[in-house]
Amino acid sequence: MKEIRVFSPASIANLSCGYDILGVCLDKIGDEITVRKTTKKGISIKKITGHELSNDISLNVAGLAASALLKNVKVNCGFEIDIHKGIKPGSGIGSSAASSAGTVYAINKLIGEPLSDNQLIYFASKGEIASSGTIHSDNVSAVLMGGFTFVRNSSEKDFIKLDYPNDLVFSIIHPKIEIKTKDSRSIIKNQVSLNDMIQQSANLGALVHALNKKDYELIGRSLDDRIIEPVRSILIPKFSEIKSSSIEAGALGCGISGSGPSVFSLCRGMDQAKIVSKVMKKVYDKIKLDYEIHLSKVNDKGIKIIDFF
Repeated sequence: MKEIRVFSPASIANLSCGYDILGVCLDKIGDEITVRKTTKKGISIKKITGHELSNDISLNVAGLAASALLKNVKVNCGFEIDIHKGIKPGSGIGSSAASSAGTVYAINKLIGEPLSDNQLIYFASKGEIASSGTIHSDNVSAVLMGGFTFVRNSSEKDFIKLDYPNDLVFSIIHPKIEIKTKDSRSIIKNQVSLNDMIQQSANLGALVHALNKKDYELIGRSLDDRIIEPVRSILIPKFSEIKSSSIEAGALGCGISGSGPSVFSLCRGMDQAKIVSKVMKKVYDKIKLDYEIHLSKVNDKGIKIIDFF
């Protein structure tokens, strides 16, 4: 195999109570990554379409992730990367993770798959430095493993795929503004109250349990963020109104998708998600703010091979 093209999906990180810990893989929305072997060693990004990004490998998430991988694996070739961005950077649905995860996945396939999913997650996480200024594995773990994922410890490469109900659907609204991940992370407090930490930990544990037991009411009660959402929500137009109206319309819960500005509502079934999406649309229609709506089931497979040569 000399060349491979993959579809690398979008994802939602945090899921309210699991900051930098929880992720979920989405369906249909994503980037296309093409990687080909070259006789010249090293990494080069030849083409980026869809959205404008740097092709400097030291500034691009895909380049950083690929470089991290190749420092740890001996190969006798180089790689060229083409990226078609189907996910807008700064949208809050894992744009950077799709590129970095898709790239390391593709390289691993081309060199005979010597690396495990957990190793690929670790290297893909290195790419997140370009977009957020720090390493975090919640998005890339979801993209590479599919489904809901739990990051116990990134440095120890300890990533866990969770059980969950198969009828969950996300209604996601993306107001057409950009919030850079670095900026969104910079406003988070370094210290929180003990009471908030206790409740956040309780919500996280309850959410993992509720997903496993298919306890929908507990899923809804656990989608409660005491630490990050109160700070970040001020950056998102009409966040409180979207959240309250979505829950009134039947969503299990509602929160900020990643670093924003996208907002997710988690629903039971596609019919309910369509009802909730109409309510979310009305909020931005009233203030004449442009937006995109995505309805997505949970993607249990993650990255998909489109073709190879």
